[in-house]
Amino acid sequence: MSGFHFARFAPSSLATQASIWFTGICLLGSLSAVGQSVKAASVSASAPGKTVVRKIDGKILGADISFLPQLEDRGIKFQDKGVQKDAIEILKDHGFNYVRLRIFNNPAADSGYSPKRGFCDLEHTKQMAARAKKAGLKLLLDFHYSDTWADPQKQFKPSAWANLSGAQLNQAVHDYTRDVLLALKAQGTTPDMVQVGNEINHGMIWPDGDVQQADSLAKFDALADLLKAGISAVHEVAPKTLVMLHIALGGQNLHSVTWLDRIRARNVPFDVIGESYYPKWHGTIPELRNNLTDLAKRYPQDVVVVEYSERKAEVNDAAFSLPNNKGKGTFIWEPLNTWEAIFDKQGKSNERILVYDEISKKYKIK
Repeated sequence: MSGFHFARFAPSSLATQASIWFTGICLLGSLSAVGQSVKAASVSASAPGKTVVRKIDGKILGADISFLPQLEDRGIKFQDKGVQKDAIEILKDHGFNYVRLRIFNNPAADSGYSPKRGFCDLEHTKQMAARAKKAGLKLLLDFHYSDTWADPQKQFKPSAWANLSGAQLNQAVHDYTRDVLLALKAQGTTPDMVQVGNEINHGMIWPDGDVQQADSLAKFDALADLLKAGISAVHEVAPKTLVMLHIALGGQNLHSVTWLDRIRARNVPFDVIGESYYPKWHGTIPELRNNLTDLAKRYPQDVVVVEYSERKAEVNDAAFSLPNNKGKGTFIWEPLNTWEAIFDKQGKSNERILVYDEISKKYKIK
């Protein structure tokens, strides 16, 4: 199952991967021009609006467990201390209080995330949301706005929207977001937080919202319109639900600031800054801490590390130790079966799960 995760970062070799990542980041910053002038220019060009930024209530110890239905479909039963239980209940027993679920437009399509099976579609998401809420956990819903994985190296337009652009595409984003949230609300599982896009530092729904090309400043206008369309649907259906914007720049402060300044200059309303942190792509723990600290000081939004896997204790220490009470927590990416999983391949919890007992106690997670 870990192959799914490596696929989402694209090329076959790490060297190629790093090269593409670096090239993309350089393109993002290239129009910012000379030295540190990028920061002042992006802010002064258009002052951000007076939108109200809502705050996260409490602290988050979260997990993206979207693979769970697929694991259960393979017959895996989860155990902790020799007792078989629902994996969600086991996570709760070790201090987790939030679940993150990704959703794709049409994952059952031949070119989708789960051909013919449709894992991570609306119906699977509704079932998982009900399980999470029944267990007493909060829910973060992650819209990829694609039939398959969306990340900095690929943001494929959903097949149903292939011929849409401009106002029609914006309307499709709004209507799809609205319809998903209405379905969840109808069964009593309204998300507590919503990601409008996944790892969107290079934009989303390419080519329309692709901001890594030479005309990226103009494309930022298009990206802002797409974001506003999705966010407006969240506000309409679930006005108490928080909105997160998610970028994959955990240790890259200059590029994080450049992107966020451009989005804020276009008056995109959002409540939470989400960052991914994987050491291979996003730097050292000190670089992560430096970036998160600067974001916490610079912007009114709360800050969350919404994807990570390795260096569990260090990442959580960085995320929970930010100034101005802005560091609200973390979401580990797919801890049930990938990379440094906290369960073995037979579904038995291992020693890594104990780290979360310590984290939840240290930071008084409720």
